[in-house]
Parts: sequence; C-alpha cells; structure tokens
Amino acid sequence: MKIASFNINGIKARIEALTDWLKEAEPDVVLLQEIKSVDENFPRQHFEDMGYIVETHGQKSFNGVAILSRLPLEDVTRGLAGAQGNGRDGKDDEEARYIEATVMGKTTPLRVCGLYLPNGNPVDLNADGTPVAGSKYDFKLKWFARLEARAKELLALEEPFLMAGDYNLIPQPEDAKRPDAWREDALFRPESRRAFRRLVALGFTDALRVRNSAPETYTFWDYQGGAFDKNDGIRIDHFLLSPQAADHLVTCEIDAYTRAKAKPSDHVPIWVDLDI
Repeated sequence: MKIASFNINGIKARIEALTDWLKEAEPDVVLLQEIKSVDENFPRQHFEDMGYIVETHGQKSFNGVAILSRLPLEDVTRGLAGAQGNGRDGKDDEEARYIEATVMGKTTPLRVCGLYLPNGNPVDLNADGTPVAGSKYDFKLKWFARLEARAKELLALEEPFLMAGDYNLIPQPEDAKRPDAWREDALFRPESRRAFRRLVALGFTDALRVRNSAPETYTFWDYQGGAFDKNDGIRIDHFLLSPQAADHLVTCEIDAYTRAKAKPSDHVPIWVDLDI
C-alpha cells in the first residue's frame, strides 16, 4: 500500500500539479494539507473521476486537510480531541487541521491520521521563557500535547496506524540546510523539538530516517531567494508509524522533483510503501 502526504498549499492553485503527480506516482492513499477550501468547494468530482474516494475537513482560505483513497475508507473522523479552550487566545480550537480514517488493505486495516500542525510563529515568551498564554506558540505546543494524547489512545489498541503530514517541525540540525537560521523559530525551538521527541518516544518509527539517512534530505523549500536551486530546505513533513505499522514498512521516499515543476507547492510529497 503506497501512502503519501502532501501539503499542496491551496487546492485551487495546485490542482494541475497535484493531478500530474497523482498520475505519475499512483499512490493508493494521499493525506493532503493546506487545501485552503471549505468542503463544498473542494473539487471532489475531479478526483472521484480519477478513481479516488474523497474525504475533506476544510476551512475557508486557511488550513484544511483531506484524504484521497483508491481503497475503501471506514470510520472517518474530523478534528482533534481537546479543542475546548485550546485554540488561540484561549478560545476553542476550530481550525481544520486533523482527519482520521481506516483504510481497508488487502490483509489488514490501517488507521491513517492526517495532520497539519500549527506553525507557531511568532514566538511570544514570558520572562521565564514559557510561551505566552493564548499566543500562536502556546497554541502549537498545546496542539502537540493533544496529538500526543490521541497517539496514546491509538497505541493502546495495538493495531497498525500512522500519523503523517506537515508537522511544522525540524527534528534535528541535519534536517535543515542552515540550522542556525532556525534557532529561534517555532519550527526548531527546543520546546517544539522536545514535544516531537516525546511523541516519537511513545514507540513510533520515523519512517524516512529508518530507510534514508542521506544528508540534505528535505521536504520544504521557501519560494524566495532561489531556495530550491540551492537546496536550502528543511524536513518538516513526517511519517510516524506505530510499531504494528512499522513492521510492514518497505520504503519511504520524497518526490523532490515536483518542486521544480510549474506552479509547485513549497512542499513536496513524501510517501511510504507498506506491505499490508
């Protein structure tokens, strides 16, 4: 089963690029982020005509996640638990950043969790170094904690699942061309990285690093300053596999070539092949 994650940075702007990649890569399941569309305006029919089941969790102009699947989907849920009082400025979190479904494989069902974790910038800190309550950085760390809570629930079931998407998180210095430039950024600050390590330490496998230890391997390049030509990138899109899913991992790859095509997203697809 080939499962991909792709932050497309707007379905309206990227529909041709996404369509071309789907035809080339032929994934079974795709987890999309930043569709930037309400559900009723998502071009569902276009992808259904390509043979995909479509499930969306959209939001006008911002955020938004979706699942495209050639395989049957069951038990689709939208939104991450713990939204009450955990949004920005202490409000409820109503941002469309999370979607789950069970994919029916040939032999085993697989739970897929597609996520678009908050960016967290600007970083607003109190004098003691803690995030200012209600700030964007506070929202990011609270969202991480909610994701960790959901991961614990799923791990307790001892069934194969994965959590994949745009984590807006640079795990290690080797995951950035210029790590020093990111030291105070929410994507690389120590609090963010600790939150990611806590999540991984629950028992997850970082699929790319298990199968690919090559240096300068990235999933995002800024549009400015010729970043892609210089390979001035960062790795922020990740596949975390539960122990039961990791047992089936064949490979994990990044389709970096898509960044050089017309009207690209600033992210590129990352995908895993699971023998499941």
